[in-house]
Amino acid sequence: MKDAGKRKKPDAHFTEQTDIIANALKEGRHILSEHESKRVLGAYGIPVTKEREAHNRKSFKDALIEIGFPLAVKVSSPHISHKTERGLVHVDIRNQREAMAAYRKITDKNEAEGFPVLVQEMVSGERELMIGLKRDLQFGPCVAFGLGGIFTEIFRDICVRVAPVEKAEALRMMRDFRAHKILNAFRGMPGADMDELARMIMVVGKIGLEEKRIMEVDINPVILDDDGKPVAVDALIALHEM
Repeated sequence: MKDAGKRKKPDAHFTEQTDIIANALKEGRHILSEHESKRVLGAYGIPVTKEREAHNRKSFKDALIEIGFPLAVKVSSPHISHKTERGLVHVDIRNQREAMAAYRKITDKNEAEGFPVLVQEMVSGERELMIGLKRDLQFGPCVAFGLGGIFTEIFRDICVRVAPVEKAEALRMMRDFRAHKILNAFRGMPGADMDELARMIMVVGKIGLEEKRIMEVDINPVILDDDGKPVAVDALIALHEM
């Protein structure tokens, strides 16, 4: 597990996410890429993976040095969904040979579109959660928390609150989903950092209240690392069609 201190620090003035959203809307896009989404979340202080976009082979090799092994390699595009099923995600890459093989596979499948490749640190941890936001026509921004990863849609084990969400309510959300015991210490794994998880839930609600251009936020998975700290490993932000 890499030093969490290397992850992106919050931008106090939020200029970065403002520019990202404005640029996407100017281009007629209503979905941010994973990398763009995590830059927005990182600017709000959400802990996200250390990562770098590579637009060619040289910048890809530079990114390998900057991020360090083990790492994950993905296509980086707001237009491609179900990346894993399409063979556009390679994880737990341990050396440059494996990394270059993953790069070739992704670029071969992606040759016509020419989207960049995302090089991302691997976060070790077995427990996957999700934090989300959806702007409801009646209630406004609503925050969701629950079981994440590939089982999110199968089990639908989530709880929802209307923003703003205060800390006491965020802590209750973590007790209200059925698989809440996943947050406890178990078989050598430490208990989840409940204060940090609560803060992340609160921040997502704040994003919904402050940034009216955002329709949805899907942070999935949020992985609990080897110290029980939550890290946003994948994310997607959808914008209003303005």
